[in-house]
Amino acid sequence: MYGRVLGVAVLGVGGHLVTVEAHVGRGLPALIVTGLPGAGVQDARERVRPAVEGAKLEWPLRRVVVNLAPANVRKEGPGLDLPLVMSVLAATHQIPHDRLRGLAFAGEISLRGELLSTPGILSVAIAAARAGLDGIVVPSANAVEAAQVEGLRVIGAQTLSDAVGFLRGTWSAPEVAEAAVDTPAAATVDLSEVRGQTQARRALEVAAAGGHNLLMVGSPGAGKTMLARRLPTILPELSREESLEATQLHSVAGLLGASRGLLRVRPFRAPHHSVSTVGLLGGGSTSVRPGEVSLAHHGVLFLDELTEFRRDAVEGLRQPLEDGRVVITRAVGAVEFPARFTLVAAANPCPCGFDGDGVRRCVCRSDRVQLYRNKLSGPLLDRIDIRLRIPRLTKEELLGSSAGETSDVARTRVVEARDRQRRRWTALGVSCNAHLPGPVARRTCSLSSGAEALLTKAVEKLALTGRGFDRAIKVGRTVADLAGSERIETEHLAEALSYRTGFGTEELAHAV
Repeated sequence: MYGRVLGVAVLGVGGHLVTVEAHVGRGLPALIVTGLPGAGVQDARERVRPAVEGAKLEWPLRRVVVNLAPANVRKEGPGLDLPLVMSVLAATHQIPHDRLRGLAFAGEISLRGELLSTPGILSVAIAAARAGLDGIVVPSANAVEAAQVEGLRVIGAQTLSDAVGFLRGTWSAPEVAEAAVDTPAAATVDLSEVRGQTQARRALEVAAAGGHNLLMVGSPGAGKTMLARRLPTILPELSREESLEATQLHSVAGLLGASRGLLRVRPFRAPHHSVSTVGLLGGGSTSVRPGEVSLAHHGVLFLDELTEFRRDAVEGLRQPLEDGRVVITRAVGAVEFPARFTLVAAANPCPCGFDGDGVRRCVCRSDRVQLYRNKLSGPLLDRIDIRLRIPRLTKEELLGSSAGETSDVARTRVVEARDRQRRRWTALGVSCNAHLPGPVARRTCSLSSGAEALLTKAVEKLALTGRGFDRAIKVGRTVADLAGSERIETEHLAEALSYRTGFGTEELAHAV
């Protein structure tokens, strides 16, 4: 007796269609799974029989062989429980074969036959839609998530009995509920709450407009964390394509609730400095999961107290900062996760935190200060476009009652600048200046004669690297976009170089 159904295996963030074949034949009662199953799939051998019996169905007391094709792709996770059971039920003629056409199945099954919420269902639904299937049967807790894929019928079942009843025509799936709407960060915090810090607010706007990485160094209490947590309030909304990509990653990581649809608000991830390298970059011993850099895809990764993070974890940021992706290699193969995020980091200038402070004296020895700063390597700092010193707030700023510019006003300028970039780089598939390849930036970003002269002097006197040269042009292009200028003028490039070198614009003029 033979049965065949379709399932989907999630590898990394993508779904791959799997043909699940079951053969019930002579031999001692046993369940054998072939086709490169992972540990989670092998565990299903002990779960599925009690689940089938709990649903008042019959498990064959014969030798059952289930094959997962193609055999060269490793299958991980519990999402193949349901197609495995369905293939056996089809082989024993407990469900009609003709109702299986055009359907894929995915979901974990409990010992009582309940369909449990399963990570990665959005990736499963996308894979099913791309394969031209008509519908997908998933746990009811994942129905809203799967329904975000257009043109795909979603059947959300609470139990194995419901799924079998649907195929037999004795049970109808309820309508999928509306997805819950994300609450924008602007509803809880606002840029107007930041006192003073005019230069930092401007740098935050430039970072948001161009997707540039930002490092803030300053004394404790200067407002670094407060500024970073308000960056999402001035970012533009996610496009549908960006929303699908970000939601896929959160789905694979099991971070979507039962009523959650697509993410509408850009992710903001702020891991503690004790996070492991695997937790930050992704990986795992049994199944490969996305790390914080991937969960921040199309959003913000905030690393507070950057110098307290593990050095190997921080240095591991080099590839995602440069390429926008993380490649994790294991013995069974390589898995790639997207990781196109804006890095915002905050650090103290020394162990005590008061080096360069105008009020409190630093008590650190010079060798300890140097050792502290050496925790951040030159290659990592070279990938950070904007490096800013955050000064202590003055008495007038702390006691003042006048509110600064709101997030809505700043967001309007950011959205306009992003729209200019999107129109300019449409052919390249680039949405903001920070993601522009260096050679393209040199070739296409038009500089005025004064800006070219300033850049020439900066290369000679500020020892800009090749990467620093390209990134200075890209930040200058963003400053020009905020000003509505088609060309990078001298003042635009001067502001960009001041962020990169740590000089103010007036100091920069003297330096070059």
